[in-house]
Amino acid sequence: MAPDELRSTVERVGDRFNLGEYEIDAYLTVLEQGQLTASEIADRTEIPQPRVYDTVRSLSDRGLVELRESRPMKVVAIDPGEAFDDVQTSLERMVDELEARYTAPARDTEAVSLVKSRSTILRYLEEVIDAAEFELALSLTPDLLTRFDEDLRAAVDAGVSVDLIVTPASEAPDPAEFAYDEVASTARARRGITTPVLAVADGNYSVYATQDALRDDQDRYGVIFNRSALGFLVSGFFGTVLWTTAEETLGEDDSARSYPRKYASIRRCVKDLLDEGGEFYATIEGRDVDVGGQRVVRGRILDISFEISEEVASLTIETADGEELSIGGRVAALEDIEAHEIHIGRDEPPTLDD
Repeated sequence: MAPDELRSTVERVGDRFNLGEYEIDAYLTVLEQGQLTASEIADRTEIPQPRVYDTVRSLSDRGLVELRESRPMKVVAIDPGEAFDDVQTSLERMVDELEARYTAPARDTEAVSLVKSRSTILRYLEEVIDAAEFELALSLTPDLLTRFDEDLRAAVDAGVSVDLIVTPASEAPDPAEFAYDEVASTARARRGITTPVLAVADGNYSVYATQDALRDDQDRYGVIFNRSALGFLVSGFFGTVLWTTAEETLGEDDSARSYPRKYASIRRCVKDLLDEGGEFYATIEGRDVDVGGQRVVRGRILDISFEISEEVASLTIETADGEELSIGGRVAALEDIEAHEIHIGRDEPPTLDD
């Protein structure tokens, strides 16, 4: 398709779908009834009587209805398959041509992105959920839980650990009627509409938005972090502020965990180890708290610290040369190592992926 032809096609498709509120109301009403007079349309909609004739003539010009100049004039619905046949063909060709011209943006070059569009925020939420390889932290409204139900089931089936908060708690699906264990490792409810919507994949790629931003409020926005140096802020906020104050447990997946296993959240790691019991080994990718350099340490887990509030969690490992090291989460200060990724095994420290 030549450039001029593509532009013409885009303009034609855009013109066909550029319907105002009155036109949409009138069109749907006529479709449901098959045939109506202008007065009947006014009675069944909130379109002012003086605007009805202009509205239906606009629909007629677009080929969506037929006007029969009787007394009174009748507005007759046209089969949508016929009305949109030319547009459907043009739309398919147009999408093919646009896809051919599309160049995927290099999003990884942007550490932080601000987005206002509700649809864009939803797209990023879906991307983060799909991007998770081993761990996913989520705060969703009940509507978003329904929207991403299949994506979450796929993540759980793929072995991703999912910590899910549903908010507001008063609107969360009843655990007796919703299989939370199929969409999350642990699901909790948190009260109030002030809880933000967020998703964090593997402690790294994350999106944060207020609930208002998903109600078409153009004065609000979402924030996208796609580098671990910044993405951990959302993960830390989730673990310390949101998760610890989500008091109602909706469901847990009690199926057996397989090892070796990878974690981004030390809280999730410690909780699983306490639940499982027995001897474990760890390989930690992180940063030395004193000197700041990147460091990988391996050894047998000697001790686990975990407060019931879940605000404090740490590990102590013994390396092969007998050194004991304390392992904390992001921004650790009291421990020796700030863990970025925690690899847990049953019989020996796991080998890192290439």
